[in-house]
Amino acid sequence: MSSENLNGSLETSYQNTIATVQFGHPASNSFPRTLLDALTTEINTLSRNEEVSVIILKSEGSKAFCSGASFDELLKVENEEQGIEFFSGFAHLLNAMRNCNKLIIGRVQGKAVGGGVGIISACDYVFATPESDIKLSELAIGIGPFVIEPAVSRKIGKTAMTAMTLAPHEWKTAEWAFEKGLYSVLSDSETLDIEVGSFAQKLSSYNPEALYEMKKIIWEGTEQWESLLFERAAITGKLVLSDFTRNALLQFKK
Repeated sequence: MSSENLNGSLETSYQNTIATVQFGHPASNSFPRTLLDALTTEINTLSRNEEVSVIILKSEGSKAFCSGASFDELLKVENEEQGIEFFSGFAHLLNAMRNCNKLIIGRVQGKAVGGGVGIISACDYVFATPESDIKLSELAIGIGPFVIEPAVSRKIGKTAMTAMTLAPHEWKTAEWAFEKGLYSVLSDSETLDIEVGSFAQKLSSYNPEALYEMKKIIWEGTEQWESLLFERAAITGKLVLSDFTRNALLQFKK
């Protein structure tokens, strides 16, 4: 599946039983709702594909991995219903990754902000480079990382999530993220793809039924996300309409 337009791009390639999904957007690989929906659909499709055993999730380019929600689209939100609808996109994606029958390997080549950190957190195993610093900037624009919080806290713990959230202008280093458990492996940029490919190849050689059962165990205790993430989207959808957020978004875009 391949698509490309002003709303970003999404492309899936295959090597044996490994599917590599690459998303991209001109604005630092940010996510408008259409791209969120496309990625969610692709994850669900691959989950049902019996010829796929492992998924690699990556973004295009050599700089930012993902800058989160599209600021342009957030500024177009005119009412609470539209705000809830937009942030529900992240809820759908995280649930799709959680429910996916296949293990998902994250390949992170650069910085991640907000929703991008949430997506990394929903991967089952993550390779990243030393340049892959992270930040939860939501409070700085008048909202909060409400939808992605369960995924982030599950990976790095509530204390580390709080440290990130309450310092929204502060970057946490890739080393910090590795120590907290967000990243499984830190790789040099030059060897990142080789290491990701080698690991995926090894993983794909294992019994697919064992991998599926392991996936279920990894995500035990998250069943409430089916409703929780949408409850959180409602909080964000309301806050994004505030004057504080409108003014902050305009400042960020300057």
